[in-house]
Amino acid sequence: MWRELLPVGRHSDSGGYRRYAWTGADADCRAWFREQAEGRGLAYEVDRNGNQWAWLGDPAAGDAVVTGSHLDSVPDGGAFDGPLGVVSSFAALDELRARGARFGRPLAVVNFGDEEGARFGLACVGSRLTAGLLTVEEAHRLTDGDGTTLPRAMEAAGYDPEGIGADPERLARIGAFVELHVEQGRALDLSGDRVGIASAIWPHGRWRFDFRGEANHAGTTRLVDRRDPMLSYAETVLAARREAELAGAVATFGKISVEPNGVNAIPSLVRGWLDSRAADQQTLDTVVGGIEKAAREYADAHGIDLDVVRESFTPVVEFDHALRDELGRILATASDRLKVPVLGTGAGHDAGILAGRVPTAMLFVRNPTGVSHSPAEFAAEDDCVAGVHALADVLEGLACR
Repeated sequence: MWRELLPVGRHSDSGGYRRYAWTGADADCRAWFREQAEGRGLAYEVDRNGNQWAWLGDPAAGDAVVTGSHLDSVPDGGAFDGPLGVVSSFAALDELRARGARFGRPLAVVNFGDEEGARFGLACVGSRLTAGLLTVEEAHRLTDGDGTTLPRAMEAAGYDPEGIGADPERLARIGAFVELHVEQGRALDLSGDRVGIASAIWPHGRWRFDFRGEANHAGTTRLVDRRDPMLSYAETVLAARREAELAGAVATFGKISVEPNGVNAIPSLVRGWLDSRAADQQTLDTVVGGIEKAAREYADAHGIDLDVVRESFTPVVEFDHALRDELGRILATASDRLKVPVLGTGAGHDAGILAGRVPTAMLFVRNPTGVSHSPAEFAAEDDCVAGVHALADVLEGLACR
């Protein structure tokens, strides 16, 4: 499975993946998922929001155990973020069948659409729509860099966008959702463990900073006469690093848009996107507030107009304590260990979106470097296999009676 999926959407120059929602690479990933489902005799379906499902047992019976993740990527992302969870889900099902497991609850594998938000700027679109955390009106306003709206993109890919929206009937089928994911950090590497259990997802959000100045000639305009928004933006980037360091949080300006974007032109507009995350809400508010305060001071000093827009936000997500503890008991028994490490994460996931609607948990697989959202993202094969076995043990403990 891994070899089949590996070349899909891979960019020849960067070596990273460009699997953006409702593009050709996304279509190839979806075709792969359908082949895996139908090849195992699973009932395949696509829901109203474009998420793919593969069912073992009767979905209408309810109280289903669902596992899976996503197949899309960030720009030039790695091979493991998302796909490891989907591949491991099918592999865990194969393992359970090899064990002769008898299922007492329906089981499903899911591929949530547009988790990374690389095309339309909002993460977890498929799961947000399903959970009712993204309205139809908001979804219709999502637009990519070429001006294509989400509904038009879905339609061009052969999907009907008319039915998108909250799907409480589908959520009511789910008794537990368990997502396996490569760890996006080094906690497991430092502890020497192959697999861990998630405790919570840090609160996080994305803010857009629009610095508006005056376009002019780079060679003839005196420095003292310039209203250069790039200066205010650059100082704000440094301020973000300082505020995050002081608070023990993280803050990143990872995307920038410049107008008119000429080498010999002073910009009229510099638009930067801030991603910030912290262990608790108060700390996050302090960090983002400090960054905005500094940005406004720099803008005023250079005669720049500044607008700050919060584009998305996810509060702290505590995974279901009872389900998390049950995973710990299952894995401790299966591995003859006293405990499995429990750790928090600063990365958002579909599991975090669903956590407010259904009992949800996550498993992490060791990442030896901690690198993610990069072509250098990596997990060793034996650790991935350990993740499959752990997921199989969990699914057996939850779904087999």
